[in-house]
Amino acid sequence: MQEYCKALLNSYQSSGMAVRFSQVQQGEDWVACRDGVKLLAFWYRPPGEGPWPAIVQRSCYPQTEQVYRLHGRELAKRGIAYLCQWCRGTGGSEGVWEPNVNEPDDGADFLRWVDSLPWVGSMGYWGCSYLAATGWTVTGQLPPKMKSLLLSHYGTERFTSAYESGLFRHDILTAWAMGNAGRTIDADYLESCRYRPHKEVDKALWGGELPWYRDWVTNTRPTDPYWHQGFWNFMAQAPRKLKLPVCVVEGWYDHHLGSALKTFQNLSPQAAAHSKLIVGCWNHDFQPCTQGKLQEHLENDQVRQMLSWFEETLLKGQLPRREVDWYVIGEDAWRSWEDYPQPGEQKPLVLNAAGKTLEDTPGESAQVSYRYDPENPVMSHGAESLLSTFQEVGSLLQPEPDWRPDVVSFLSRPLEEPLTLLGEIRVELYVKSTAPDTAFTAKLMEVTPQGEAYNIRGSIATLAFQEPYTPGEVRKVTISMWAVAYQVQAGCRLRLDLSSSDFPQYAIHPNKAGIWSEQEATTPAIQTILTGRDTPSRVILPLEKGVPTR
Repeated sequence: MQEYCKALLNSYQSSGMAVRFSQVQQGEDWVACRDGVKLLAFWYRPPGEGPWPAIVQRSCYPQTEQVYRLHGRELAKRGIAYLCQWCRGTGGSEGVWEPNVNEPDDGADFLRWVDSLPWVGSMGYWGCSYLAATGWTVTGQLPPKMKSLLLSHYGTERFTSAYESGLFRHDILTAWAMGNAGRTIDADYLESCRYRPHKEVDKALWGGELPWYRDWVTNTRPTDPYWHQGFWNFMAQAPRKLKLPVCVVEGWYDHHLGSALKTFQNLSPQAAAHSKLIVGCWNHDFQPCTQGKLQEHLENDQVRQMLSWFEETLLKGQLPRREVDWYVIGEDAWRSWEDYPQPGEQKPLVLNAAGKTLEDTPGESAQVSYRYDPENPVMSHGAESLLSTFQEVGSLLQPEPDWRPDVVSFLSRPLEEPLTLLGEIRVELYVKSTAPDTAFTAKLMEVTPQGEAYNIRGSIATLAFQEPYTPGEVRKVTISMWAVAYQVQAGCRLRLDLSSSDFPQYAIHPNKAGIWSEQEATTPAIQTILTGRDTPSRVILPLEKGVPTR
């Protein structure tokens, strides 16, 4: 924590925003909610009566109070007030902690209180991760002094953050549940993820039921009513309710990326006209996470991002122009658009099982098989959606091709010129299995002339997610990946690894039909990938059109 605070202090000192005051004022207040519960808030402000522009946060993480107070002191020194409130049941606030559900009313009550303070002028809401969630919850209840928001590393489309094709993102939500259950959970994390039937893990290993976690692990489809009512339906509507400018900040290897991109696209026209989307090459903690790449222009300083946005919208009172900035991995450069970028042509590369190659045109019919045992999953290494297993997130050096018997690698020819991918990669496979349901994973990589492979994107799909499956039936399955901006260099090859597990990024598929969290046992399966003219398994690459400059 001390090193992190030292880095933050350096960010303020090198930000270019001058210190105006050597001494600041600070205090604490109890703020009453509409149901009478009182929540604790603390604040920092410049000396004098003001009014001062103010930045507001709400947090459920008292273990990081030192960080918030550093922000408060440094902002106040620069003429900006700072107010932070502890969420219900955390940090000394009254009430019972329950994730998410109290934030809309509690947050709105807090903002009304801040709005009434005579020393507060214009307000901006700032938050990352859960602190960004508390910002999205109040978009329909913002007071007059609120002028803009900066919300990073969070998206309001909860199902996208929880599931991919019916398989749960353990490393995000199981890990978060264990750390935020309102009680200490000492159970082993990976043992918890592998417990079956998983919906009983709370009683078996965590000391009692967590009803909200059980809801997460049993509602596996986007059409399930759970995701379209109550709090998560409320959150899905949050960007449509917002009428003010918002700066949405994301990382290519942050686990909220997929949801955040949808959130930005769902902004109301009034908000969208003056909002900004920044997607850089970093993880959930704004750290660089691409090995083997030049990374001199990451611009991953969240303090500078925050000061730049609020200087424009609070201190200068300006309406920003709409802008979408994406960092291109491998090129170490940024692209800038006025709107969400659209790829140009889509380039397919077909799989050839006979030579295990990626080709421009399909060859003769061929197939390759492997045995998938859920009791021996492929462990996540180089991934998009990890939190607890943080050291494995990002674009990382990968093992050699076919490094396990249940991993099948396909390799392209060397590229004659650089290839810039922009958008969502997808893999279409013709497959069959001996199981009534199972999963297939795909991971696309760049392979250097020296033979080093680095993952670009990966994902997973469930065979019977759309409709029941009969073992032995040939079926087309589509593996959809999150968007990316990535330049593959000339002389490099593309490699596609196919398997059936990626744990703990995703829950292990038990090779049983039905909801994954209700299965009590697993069974091995023989998986077959078919290629050729009649079964043209392929990877479809979204290519950049034009080269706009930032």
